Amino acid sequence: MLGFYEQFKRAIAVYDEILKQPHRTEIARELRDEEDLFMLLCFSEMLGLPNPAFYYTLELYPVIIERFHDWHLRAGMEKSPLEGIRCC
Repeated sequence: MLGFYEQFKRAIAVYDEILKQPHRTEIARELRDEEDLFMLLCFSEMLGLPNPAFYYTLELYPVIIERFHDWHLRAGMEKSPLEGIRCC
């Protein structure tokens, strides 16, 4: 019985991959857009926009600072818009 279960599980995984294949670029674009929006929310206080969640996003800065350079380049800013963060 276990062999049938493993084969069935593998068949479902293959079927899932077949369905996802044509939409991989769309999924990647949507994930990137969500991350860009999240980065804007986190750094909005530094950009002069009021951020009601500033206190809660402050803990995330050490993690997202590594992705800051890619974010500001995707947003169309050649250099870092923040004086405190020098990445370029």
